[in-house]
Amino acid sequence: MSGRHPGPDDARPIPQRGDGVRTAARTDDQDDVYVVDVRGRKRERGAPGVATGAAGGGAATGTGTQSEGSRAPRRRRRFPVVRVLVVLLVAWLAFMAYTPWHAWSTVTKVDTTPGGTRPAQSKGYNYLLVGSDSREGLTAAQKKEYATGNAAGRRTDSIILVHVPQSGGKPSLVSLPRDSYVPIPGKGSNKINAAFSFGGPNLLVETVEQVTDLHIDGYVEIGFAGFASVVDSVGGVDICVPFHMNDKKAGINLQKGCQLLDGKNALGFVRARYSDPRGDIGRAERQRQFLSAIMKKALTPSTVLVPTRYWAFSHASAKGLIVGEDTSTRDASRVLLAMRAVSQGKGLSLVVPLQSLNYQTNAGSSVKWDTARAKALFTDLREDKPLESPPPGTDGKPSGG
Repeated sequence: MSGRHPGPDDARPIPQRGDGVRTAARTDDQDDVYVVDVRGRKRERGAPGVATGAAGGGAATGTGTQSEGSRAPRRRRRFPVVRVLVVLLVAWLAFMAYTPWHAWSTVTKVDTTPGGTRPAQSKGYNYLLVGSDSREGLTAAQKKEYATGNAAGRRTDSIILVHVPQSGGKPSLVSLPRDSYVPIPGKGSNKINAAFSFGGPNLLVETVEQVTDLHIDGYVEIGFAGFASVVDSVGGVDICVPFHMNDKKAGINLQKGCQLLDGKNALGFVRARYSDPRGDIGRAERQRQFLSAIMKKALTPSTVLVPTRYWAFSHASAKGLIVGEDTSTRDASRVLLAMRAVSQGKGLSLVVPLQSLNYQTNAGSSVKWDTARAKALFTDLREDKPLESPPPGTDGKPSGG
């Protein structure tokens, strides 16, 4: 190479690599290299950390900076991952919404409209939750396992009035003992569960409305088959058994203490009568205890967030379920939310005030209500008075002989 100093005429063209890069010039010591863009500005080439390519096309030749062009592909590669996550989230939310809707579509609906003159609509909402001894849906083996017998038809094993206030107070589950002696429209006075035997849900709803002066807004009934299936669908329910219960008629032999009960034993726990010294009152208390426990278990992440278990629980709940034709999904959700509130200590678990557990009548030994206190309770519910604690006499202890 000659020793003359290079001049402007010695600039040599370089391949065009992007908009704006035209020529390059070289100094005599070959170290000071720069490129000239179309605006006449020059940028050093070869300096540490400076890219030589045009925007969007070159790679870094230095040691610390990466060009904009090399970062773009990585940003684009992240987009498919985000789209997949969004699709999965939408699919999961759709499944969560579809499952209860599909389960509800399988529920049996019947006419439960009562006859006679009905009470005025209350400020809050009142629902009748009934547990029946219907064997429908049980196989012969299940009837033997659950010790249900083979009786045809269905009778009420439990009657619970569910009150959901609009005032912001606590919801209430009020047990109406099945042996309660009350007037039944067109049938004289008898035990309240006889109303169900005489005229099904229609007469039972009419009877409850007449003795409470509360407008019943919906009806929900579940039989033995659905009851046991619900428990098994969530892997059992945690129950604290208050005392040793050996009851052949209920098919159980349970030791005192807190334990996990499967469907068979849970069903026996709420059905047992003869092994409980308080008879029907003790059973009503255990039924409310069970409802709180099953809702607590059903709302755990292990149930709600596991698709197979969530599907199984929803459809097991629908199995053996009977609702009134005018009972909506909104009504059913209010009942479920009331039970959840009780399970969390945010609701009240009550028994209608009682006067006697051994009231002798033409129907045999019956349960007599404490009329004055019962009327006061129903008035509070009808007027939607906020109840923050159980009113007097609602603990199941009789006020008289």
